[in-house]
Amino acid sequence: MSNTPEQHIKAHLLSKSLPVSPSWLSNFLASTSQQQQRAPISALTQTALFRILASNFTVSLSTSTPSALLPGNISDPAIKERRIPGPVPVQVLDIEDIGTSLWSQVEAIERIERGETVRGKAIVRNVNVDKRNDQGTESSSSSDQTTARNPSRTSSNANADSGNNSGNASNGPHRLVLQDAAGTKVIALELKPVEGIAIGKLPIGAKLLLKNTVVGRGMVLLTPETVTLLGGKIEAMDAAWRKSRKESLLARIEAIDREQRERVANGDMIEED
Repeated sequence: MSNTPEQHIKAHLLSKSLPVSPSWLSNFLASTSQQQQRAPISALTQTALFRILASNFTVSLSTSTPSALLPGNISDPAIKERRIPGPVPVQVLDIEDIGTSLWSQVEAIERIERGETVRGKAIVRNVNVDKRNDQGTESSSSSDQTTARNPSRTSSNANADSGNNSGNASNGPHRLVLQDAAGTKVIALELKPVEGIAIGKLPIGAKLLLKNTVVGRGMVLLTPETVTLLGGKIEAMDAAWRKSRKESLLARIEAIDREQRERVANGDMIEED
């Protein structure tokens, strides 16, 4: 006897270490009732995977399996070291490049706002060209060093590249805030470079899988061997993060500057002759 669509999808997601919530799966099947009649089960299963990677794990995943969740006290700094067997699916709530100065990150954002990207040592100005001139010559860019652009480039493609290139200065290591299906949050640090973890590459709401991961002093230590990128993102959360990122960085710079001024005023920092 063949499995029902519900059983097939549930089993497929579980093979990806994604224990789907029964209520989420029921809602998904209800929303795709017409598609089920004409689409093969494999296509329906891929649609379910795509949607769950774009969902909020606190809603779409089941919390009935303890091994698929972070320990409730995972952020306890009193515990020197422990290992999380997993696999534990988590989503990214924040990402920060702690290897690049705050001012450098602000400047990178401002380059994107001006339509510029960095290629090697050159600053490239993105130019939008009318589709009707796709056989013509390219218009000139700024006085900065530039490279040639595709004349058939549309503004939507340019904007997409701007978003992807916002991580030009994202050299790492990176500090992330992760959250599991139960809503437990933890700080994660990129101990070794992990392909795909970078500002501009890893959106907010992206899904990761932690397996046999070391936690030291309440912080998850990420390495290529212990983390798998599943993809996905949560559109609303990612848009809000990108919109507020520059203001957040500037606020932190101001707070650091204010703290230093207060220390000088209190005599904590004495300038040597």
